[in-house]
Amino acid sequence: MNRRPHPWILEVVVGLCAGLYLLPLLFLGLVSLKPKAEILLFDHILPLRWTMEHYHRLFSNAEVIPIGSWLGNSFLISLFTTMLVVAASSLAAYAISRLQPHWGRWFLVLLAAAMMLPGQVLLVPMYLILNALGWLDSPRALVIPAAAGAFGVFMLTRFFRTIPDELEAAAEIDGCGAWGKFIHVGLPHARSALVALGIITFIGTWNDFLGPLVFLDSIRKYTLPVGLALFQSSYANDYGLLFAASVVSSLPLLVVFVIFQAQIVRGISFTGMKE
Repeated sequence: MNRRPHPWILEVVVGLCAGLYLLPLLFLGLVSLKPKAEILLFDHILPLRWTMEHYHRLFSNAEVIPIGSWLGNSFLISLFTTMLVVAASSLAAYAISRLQPHWGRWFLVLLAAAMMLPGQVLLVPMYLILNALGWLDSPRALVIPAAAGAFGVFMLTRFFRTIPDELEAAAEIDGCGAWGKFIHVGLPHARSALVALGIITFIGTWNDFLGPLVFLDSIRKYTLPVGLALFQSSYANDYGLLFAASVVSSLPLLVVFVIFQAQIVRGISFTGMKE
């Protein structure tokens, strides 16, 4: 009764769970390779006639479907948002956890309270602020406000607290001040957490729909999630085109996760653990 299950049993269970999560993406890819007639009369999972016509139409009509612009916008906005969030969160988290200001605990309480509010509550005041600054219909409306996120500060604060005091003492002996300790001790020690935060932020920004929908007006400035929503009106009956665009939108995230999956797991697993 007390014997542990064989490792291969756990591997099979994990494999089945992973397969369940991958089934929607696999289904999406298979349907995007079907002709329009097979999509409308769906009676087989595998295509009877494999075709790339939906992808050809998607990338050959840039005037009507600026998929290249949407891809570029999503990548640049996600990249700069990730860089800004990691920089701002790491600075704030290190200051709270290592410099230990008297207001640090109350600041974390305010951040926790802010995290409890749904993002939709802040849309109207954020829209008014961005309109006053003249940033609407600009990538700045999506990149700069993202630096005020609280998740990264919480995640990195717990991680910076695990830095041994001896390391900072050795850095002080070598002549490092607060900034030097942050650069030479804090950032290298929290590298896994920084990578995990960066990838989580990149994926969340890439998939964000509400922000670009509210703050962007020009079709060519849309990101991929908002661009895909246009197919539900202008291309309501062209499901093949919609599925092909969804596959194109999902592949970059899949590649990013496959490349950095070890850093994601390690960063999240070791966050908050004391050495």
